[in-house]
Formats: sequence, C-alpha cells, structure tokens
Amino acid sequence: MSRRLTDSLQRVALAYGPTPLEYKARLSQAAGSSAIWVKREDLSGLALGGNKPRQLEFLLGDALARGAQAIVTTAAAQSNFCRACAAACAQLGIRLGLLLRGQADEPLQGNYLLDALFGADIRFIDTKDPYDARIPGWLQAFHQDFESQGLRTETLHMPGKTGALGAAAMVDLGEEMAGQFKEQGLEPRAVYTAAGSGLTVAGLALAFKTLGLATRVVGISVQQDSEKMVPLIVERACQAAEMLGLQTTVGPDDFDFIDDFRGPEYGVPSQAGVQAMQVAGRTEGLLLDPVYSGKALAGLLHHERHHKRHHGDPSDKPIVFVHTGGTPGIFANAALIAPWLKT
Repeated sequence: MSRRLTDSLQRVALAYGPTPLEYKARLSQAAGSSAIWVKREDLSGLALGGNKPRQLEFLLGDALARGAQAIVTTAAAQSNFCRACAAACAQLGIRLGLLLRGQADEPLQGNYLLDALFGADIRFIDTKDPYDARIPGWLQAFHQDFESQGLRTETLHMPGKTGALGAAAMVDLGEEMAGQFKEQGLEPRAVYTAAGSGLTVAGLALAFKTLGLATRVVGISVQQDSEKMVPLIVERACQAAEMLGLQTTVGPDDFDFIDDFRGPEYGVPSQAGVQAMQVAGRTEGLLLDPVYSGKALAGLLHHERHHKRHHGDPSDKPIVFVHTGGTPGIFANAALIAPWLKT
C-alpha cells in the first residue's frame, strides 16, 4: 500500500470509506453545466454521515493517543460536528461534554435530539458568535469539571491544534478524491464545498497543491465573510502542512471563497438554498440540508451559470460538489423551509 500524506497522524476508524464519487447526469442537465460529479461524504456512515466523521477519526485518534477519557467541545445547537462527535464518543466509550451556543429551551430536534440520544453531557451558553471571547473560559470550566471527576479530558476547539488537525484530516479527503479522479479519468475544473469553519477548503487546497492538481477549490461560505475567513483558511492550511511535514505553502490565491450565499444568518435557511435543495431532490433524489449543503449548491449553480455566461467553458471540464451531509438539519428547519417548498 502506498504511503498517504496523513500517515504520520494518529487515527481511529469511525467512517466508511472511501466515500463514492458519483456522476449526476440529471443534475448536470438541470444546472446547464458541464458534468457534475458529487463526492458523497454524506455516506460516510457514522450517525447519518457527513464530512465530520473523517475529521473525528484524526481528532479523536490524537485525543486517545493522549489518554483521553473525556472530550469537551463547542458549536451551535444544531451542529453536525457535535452530533458526529457524540456518536463517535459513544462508540469509543468516551465521555462527551457539549457546550452549545443558544438557549436551554432549544427544541429537542435535529442534531440536538441526536446529541441527547447519544448521551452527551449538554450545556448551553448565551451567545451565537463562534468567536465570542468568553467561549475559551466556558470550555475551560467544563474541562475542569470533568477533570475533577477523575477523567483525563481533551478540549476540541478550532483555534490552535484542533483547527490544524481538522484541516489535515481534509487533506485525506483531497488525496482520496485525487485517486478517484485518476480512476475515472477526470480532470475537474473546480471542486465546490460548503465552508463553515473553512477546514475542508484548507485541507483540499493543501492536498491539491501538494499533489500538483490544477483543480480549483471553491468554498461557499455558510457563516463568515471572506475578509475574516480567507486569512483563517490560509493559516490553517499552513499549520496543517507543517503538522504533516509538507513543504507546500497555501496562499489566498490558491482557492476561491464566495460569501454571497450565507442567507439571513448562520444556521438559518435561505430561499436560494431551499431552491437548490429542490433541484437536487427532484433531479437525483439527493438530500441536501438547508443551512450547509443547500446553500453551497446554490452558490455552485449561480457561480457556474456566471462562468458559462462570461467565460464559456470550451474544455467542458467536469466539476465536483462535495456533499458534506447535514441530513438532520432538514427536519430541524422544517417549519422554516415549508413555505418555500409549497411555492
């Protein structure tokens, strides 16, 4: 077996893989685009799948190597990462503390319902801002609570090593995709993906540049604007490169970042996102969610139409959409998306 870029990292098996890369003829036709392929990270297997199980293989592999008996992490109340982390910790026999942004009266549905089902210790903090300066202190208090119970505890939080390791995990995704491109005889012009924390964009850009692929990585933001995210993506990609012992340097010109499809705010559906969900559902029976993958596909459809209108595409090279999962978000946001579905 050939050596992979991420072989130097600790890893624990959690997900099915490699996830499929599928050609979607009817979606391609509906988009009026060159051939669209979909990388099915939603079929990664752990607790309704998504791209988070791949990250957690490395994050929890590292934590277990450090002797962790408990994990503390934080995200939004409907976080896909927290849901996958709760399932993974249940599977591995690790205690999990979730510090969720929101209110304790959050309806028990969607990802939050699954967090509870998987047995996570859940606490709420009164902020919606993932970059709130108070969060590290709240996490530290949770960490100390677990330590006081005799549990060797690791904290997963995007600043520092967690972000770098999460980006490195997405290098594994990029290398897997590069192998599939070769098997299929594909030379994709672009790979589109939803961008929340930006780790998937960072890892894919690093992998493709290291492997010499000309394929452009395009992040469709679902959370922050480009002014904030582009420097963070560059930083995390370079940290991941150092962690992996790679000489590659990723800069802001090595990927594209589009922030026009975030909708009203993070975690809230947009009409364009729901329309994109309908396109995917009605052409391919493909389930997207309204706050991540739906918004990302909306950005892809708009971007590709703009590209064809202004630049043409004489090479007719295919494009790839990374389906990052998020199925529980469909049901958590049912009341908000229903009016658009009816029209």
